[in-house]
Amino acid sequence: HVQLVESGGGSVQAGGSLRLSCEASGYTYSSRCMGWFRQAPGKAREGVAAIYGGITTYYDDSVKGRFTISQDKAKNTVYLQMNSLKPEDTATYYCAARPYGGKWYGPLAPGSYSVWGMGTQVTVS
Repeated sequence: HVQLVESGGGSVQAGGSLRLSCEASGYTYSSRCMGWFRQAPGKAREGVAAIYGGITTYYDDSVKGRFTISQDKAKNTVYLQMNSLKPEDTATYYCAARPYGGKWYGPLAPGSYSVWGMGTQVTVS
């Protein structure tokens, strides 16, 4: 049974930083793709960053240069370091995995992922 648990969200002033963590259990993702997504109230869920094979990374244009995705294989954890945060980054952030494969719409497309965490709130004021 695959589970993803996010942590690290919170409230921060504009220009500040947060680091989100996503710990996976029942699943070793190191050779697969993991993604971070976010959803603001009234908006669709959107891809923020993804990492494939622990090496190849993908970012939405809105976060390039500010966010960094990384992984710790030993801890089976994926991180999202968020710097220079803006009020428009306010959202619930989710991590996602695709342990069973399935249709592929790209690394930042929600439809590519089948397992999701419960989310962690990030508020930037």
